[in-house]
Amino acid sequence: MSQSITITREDIFQQVKLSCQIPSIIEGIMTRRIITLAAQEAGIKVEAEELQTAADNIRLINQLHNADDTWAWLEKHSLSLDDFEDIVYTTIISEKLAQYLFADTIEPYFYENQLDYAGVVMYEVVLDNEDLAIELFYGMQEGETSFHEIARQYIQDTELRRIGGYRGIVSRREIKPEISAAVFAANPPQILKPIVTSRGVHLILVEEIIQPQLDDTLRSQILANLFENWVKQQVEEAEIVMHLEQSQ
Repeated sequence: MSQSITITREDIFQQVKLSCQIPSIIEGIMTRRIITLAAQEAGIKVEAEELQTAADNIRLINQLHNADDTWAWLEKHSLSLDDFEDIVYTTIISEKLAQYLFADTIEPYFYENQLDYAGVVMYEVVLDNEDLAIELFYGMQEGETSFHEIARQYIQDTELRRIGGYRGIVSRREIKPEISAAVFAANPPQILKPIVTSRGVHLILVEEIIQPQLDDTLRSQILANLFENWVKQQVEEAEIVMHLEQSQ
């Protein structure tokens, strides 16, 4: 038997508190206000054409293919049309503020941190036994076995075993420091001596070192990282004044 349940604003706020989401919501509020104020101080303006383009992109991302889809999405999230326009506006000024603050910084930052953006094509087998790893390593050196045979025998994960321990193209930042130092000093193709970490003992085949190129994708990534770090710093330095009226 179905029943009607009334939900009030107080219920929603109480649920937010009980689910321990207050800190993240406060951070979101501060982030939006910091970005808005900084954009105003920088004299950043938003044109009607930019609003329309951003709105279309947001609808596309959320698979809102027509007006009915859009209205249903707004209703689902308890958003008004003005709220949607606020989302679009904040998206635009965030992008424009990021460009304003850091567009000229991307290239020098890239060359300063170029090694961080290098990539490697590698295969990996993680073992529990160091003695076994050393035995297998020297077995490969002497031609008694191959890396791919070891992968087929010792990798437990079915899908990873089928592809021989292939990790794909991995960036330097994604690899533990104790591993990356050896990986990026390799002369591909090269099998590294076993490396011990908290995960286990790593047997690694370095197939190729990929030098980074400052293309549009990497530019966008660096810009996003610089802006995110800037926002976090502004939030950390900001003074919070809480004003919450308690309902009777």
